[in-house]
Amino acid sequence: MEYLINLAILFGIYSMLALSLNLLVGMSGLVSLAQAAFYGIGAYATAIGMTKLGLGFFTTIALGIVVNAVLAFVVGKILARFQGDYYAIVSAGLSIIVFSILQNWKSVTNGPLGIFGIGKPEIGSYAFYSNAAFLGLVFVFTIALYALYQWINLSSFGRVLKALREDEHLTHVMGYKTKHYKSVIFVLSAALSGIAGAFFASYIAFIDPSSFQLKEGIFLFTIIIVGGLSSARGSVVGALILISLPEVLRFVGLPYETAAQLQQMIYGAMLLLMMIFKPQGLFGKYRM
Repeated sequence: MEYLINLAILFGIYSMLALSLNLLVGMSGLVSLAQAAFYGIGAYATAIGMTKLGLGFFTTIALGIVVNAVLAFVVGKILARFQGDYYAIVSAGLSIIVFSILQNWKSVTNGPLGIFGIGKPEIGSYAFYSNAAFLGLVFVFTIALYALYQWINLSSFGRVLKALREDEHLTHVMGYKTKHYKSVIFVLSAALSGIAGAFFASYIAFIDPSSFQLKEGIFLFTIIIVGGLSSARGSVVGALILISLPEVLRFVGLPYETAAQLQQMIYGAMLLLMMIFKPQGLFGKYRM
């Protein structure tokens, strides 16, 4: 049972990440590979806040959201000047820069040694020490993010984002400040990623920079490609598929190194096949 609860917690965390990324990539068509950076900042905000500053879990979530929002606002102003492949390349550069800072700013992040002893969430006198209780809290936040995604999708703001996705130039001609919309959705996506990072740090109780490399951003991108662009349901289903896949390989009995390499090959093959035969994903509305 504990094994299944562990998988469910990871599924919830990656669902939050996929929903936040799909807001940006799926709804507005902005191809970003920076999500791992904001995920990492959210995790480190919780780790540092709880172990070094004595803050509570929910306070550190707010801290991570604020830090991510400020960074995303600054970077988003720069990214708003780019389109297509250039947007993706610059966003990937941000992910590499943040990883390098986490790896080398040892006085704050403890570098490659990571941060130990990250606490669990508490509400009053109740602490979410058991995995089952922690799972319940993760699902509450996942459902909240799912509802937020659906609300944005049906709002006038969401309709402008979809128009921006289809034709940015025409949307601008119609009188909408497209750079402003691109910056706002980038900030929102980054802020929501920080929430998932906070839960990851608290659940694992230890983090190091290796969990937040560029390849993690590519993995998140694969989730929304498989599940479907601009689909909340697709984000969740994609997370379920790609979180479950390594566990299936675990039961095959292959050596760890072989299983890890096979896992990456399967991810690549899955992404390639989806792009060829079902480019909109399982539940998506748009093609990449």
